[in-house]
Parts: sequence; C-alpha cells; structure tokens
Amino acid sequence: MIRVLIVDDHQVVRQGLRYVLEDEVDIEVAGECADGPAALAAIQSLRPDVVLLDMVMPGMGGLEVLERLKEWPAPPAVIVLTSFVENEVALQAMRGGALSYLSKTSAVDRVVEAVRMAVTGGSVLDPPVAAMLVQRVRDDDGPAKEDPLRMLAPRERDVLAALARGQSNREIARTLSLSETTVKSYVSSILTKLRLQDRTQAAIFGLQCGLVPLGEALSADQPSVED
Repeated sequence: MIRVLIVDDHQVVRQGLRYVLEDEVDIEVAGECADGPAALAAIQSLRPDVVLLDMVMPGMGGLEVLERLKEWPAPPAVIVLTSFVENEVALQAMRGGALSYLSKTSAVDRVVEAVRMAVTGGSVLDPPVAAMLVQRVRDDDGPAKEDPLRMLAPRERDVLAALARGQSNREIARTLSLSETTVKSYVSSILTKLRLQDRTQAAIFGLQCGLVPLGEALSADQPSVED
C-alpha cells in the first residue's frame, strides 16, 4: 500500500485528490495539510511514502518544504502538483529533489501514475514542463558540449533512453533483461560521465539529445485535477 500525504492550501483540491487516490486499491491517503509547517510535522508523524506538494502556499511554500526535506536522512518521494508552472520554479523544484512536476490541469491518470512511479524513483513530467526544462538545459552550459553520448556505452545509452521515458529501475530492468542492481550501476555511471546530479536531470538530458521523442516520453490525457 502506497501511503500519500496531500499538501495544498485549497480544500477543494485536497478533497478532489483524496477522492481520486482512494479509488485506487494500492494507494492510501495518509493525511492532508494546508501549509508547509503542517506538512513537515505530518511527514514526521505519518511517514508517508509519497507527498503531493503544492508550490504556492501561505507562510512556507513548496520550495522551502523541499529545501527542509533535503536535510532529512530518509525523506519521502515528492511530486509537485501546482497551478504555478514557471521555468525557474520548476527548475528549482527538480533540483530541490522533486521527482515529478505536474500542473493541476494534469490528467487524473498521470497523477496516479506519478504516485506509483515515485516509490521506485520514477518521474513524470507534463509536456509543457518537460519542454521548459529541456529548453533550459539547451540554454545552459551542458555537462558535456560535444556529442556527450560518445562517452556512453551502448547499454548505457539504452538505460538513458529508458530514463527519458520516465521508467523506474524495475521497469528498465524488465525491459532490458537486466537485474535492478545492474541498472542502478548503469544509472550511476551515466550520472558520473555526464556530470549530472540525479536521474531527473538525466531524463531531461536524454530528451534533449533526442534519444526519445517528447511525445513518446510524455503525453497529456483527460480528465484533469484543477484548482
């Protein structure tokens, strides 16, 4: 059972998410919070596996919550679910440790998918968010400027492509007929060779390099969860 904490200052959004998530047999809503301090306290007491986190809340916003969680020894997986889709905030959230960044207009199925993938380290990004992050990577000085994929072995390229599709280690292992331990080793090697911080950056980098078409990696469906 995946235990989820919902953090959003809008009661209607919290109720909507609870209704959607509790309809899933493998997901349990552990609690709800309306602000950052309450969220940190609830994470300590309830020990959720996944936190659905809004970015804009009174007092302490989502970015500060992420910064606080980075100091914890075993923080939960965090999925940002917000109506505030802005380049710099999205980038800061991903660098702050968020696994997925979804807008509140995301399809319900994508939110549920993100929750399930979060427990195994997988990421889900809405197409507009992915496009913004990919463009930011293109604008910045990349980890390697001249054909960085030359550094990677063929199997490492396969793993990088799978990361760009948002697959978890378990899914990559099944797809490529590898053990999860071997996949973890490949991911670590990819991050080292490309000088990337985490698998989310690797996924974005894989999209930037064209290993996976954006439409194949990410898609948007209806219905949606909205403010």
